[in-house]
Amino acid sequence: MPQQLSPFRECRDADADTPRAAGRRKRARRPDLPRERLLERGPAALSDDELIVLLLGTGVPGHNVFDSARALLEHFGKSLRGLLDATPADFRGHPGIGEARIARLSAVAELARRALAEKAREQLLIDSPGAVEDYLRLVIGTRPYEVFMTLYLDARHSLVDSEESARGSLTRMAVYPREIVRRALSVNAAALVVAHNHPSGAVQPSAEDRRLTRVLRDALALFDVRLLDHVVVGATETFSFARAGLL
Repeated sequence: MPQQLSPFRECRDADADTPRAAGRRKRARRPDLPRERLLERGPAALSDDELIVLLLGTGVPGHNVFDSARALLEHFGKSLRGLLDATPADFRGHPGIGEARIARLSAVAELARRALAEKAREQLLIDSPGAVEDYLRLVIGTRPYEVFMTLYLDARHSLVDSEESARGSLTRMAVYPREIVRRALSVNAAALVVAHNHPSGAVQPSAEDRRLTRVLRDALALFDVRLLDHVVVGATETFSFARAGLL
């Protein structure tokens, strides 16, 4: 009596000889592929461009994904910081980088910024201009619009609270010193640091920046709350009113 073959076995055997199945087996045996190496050895085993390959996914017609990853990194000066600080507009027009990939890269960059800011906030002690400037550059340095941010500190200069007091441009932003003073009193702050970013990258303070700083400093002083600094933040540099002797 002839041996009965399972229909499932027949399907598997038939599929085993197809080019598609052979390709799957070949890919499954490729320990050199970034995804397989990451899962086996961890992400630290991959180079920068291999990690970018995983973010980009598969290639698109006419553009090998490995070439696209290398070209993207070179476009930003082989700097991961430059890549993570890029806006969606910076990616547009780059060969092989469409809207879906732009969204994926931007989302990963924002997650990285938020995680770093969260960690920095937990450990933040405002004991030097450099410490607060590093934190502010991380939080608002790459925003494409102007943000006015306030850090509320206790007597030991530990961070009590922080908030974005306004958005827009400083000449149009509704920054109300009385609201900042009210918030400072409600959280029992002993001191404040305020900051705003300049999306243009130029960090020299304007006449309006100086005027607002004086008004806010004097309003806080009425309640024995010190304005420690006003920091103007760019993507790569900052300007400190305290360090410049303007407070």
